[in-house]
Amino acid sequence: MPQEVDAITRLYDYVLWLIPKLEKFPRSQKFLLADRMENLLLDILDLLIEAAYSREKSASLKAANLKLEQMRYLIRLSKDLKLIDLKSYEFSARAINAVGVSIGGWLKYSEQ
Repeated sequence: MPQEVDAITRLYDYVLWLIPKLEKFPRSQKFLLADRMENLLLDILDLLIEAAYSREKSASLKAANLKLEQMRYLIRLSKDLKLIDLKSYEFSARAINAVGVSIGGWLKYSEQ
């Protein structure tokens, strides 16, 4: 599977899994942390799609990678605030790492 399709598919599947979990956040965090996380993930998805359709992929992929790192911290914060359980945190960490590996491979390939 090409790196671009792999990264986009992995992220899309993760977004699909996470959005229902974010909907269950308490009201006090739903409009702060949950919305921020959802917007961040959708921004990453936008950047990956942009990279897939542009000749100069590097800038979009680097921006997506930075936002993915920000997402790592928000997921960790969600776990520490007990908004998601340990099992969901572990799944998220693996999913985010898999997307990161895909983006990294895509970036390396595009810079050749």
